[in-house]
Amino acid sequence: MGGSGSKSKGFWPFSGSGSVDDPTKDGNEQSIARVRSFTGATPFVFTRRSSLFFDEDGDLAHEFYEETIVTKNGRKKAKLKRVLKNLTPQGIIKLDHPCIHVDFPVVLCEA
Repeated sequence: MGGSGSKSKGFWPFSGSGSVDDPTKDGNEQSIARVRSFTGATPFVFTRRSSLFFDEDGDLAHEFYEETIVTKNGRKKAKLKRVLKNLTPQGIIKLDHPCIHVDFPVVLCEA
């Protein structure tokens, strides 16, 4: 329920090799030096996918609605209808402050 971490072993470059004689498993050495196969890998996330969309006019928002007039029993009533067509996603945006990746296995603070 809601977990976004990877479940498979060896999928994320920060996970251990799984061997018993691994020197990083003694608990004293928890550092970024665990990176083995990807030398350029970092635990920080600098970009993310935006949840905002552009509409036909160039407006930017999470959701768009248009007002429609519904006539029922001779009475006019205004309703809002959600727009789902002709929306383009904003795309990848750069974060102001880097975040730590969810799958990074080091305890940062133990209270």
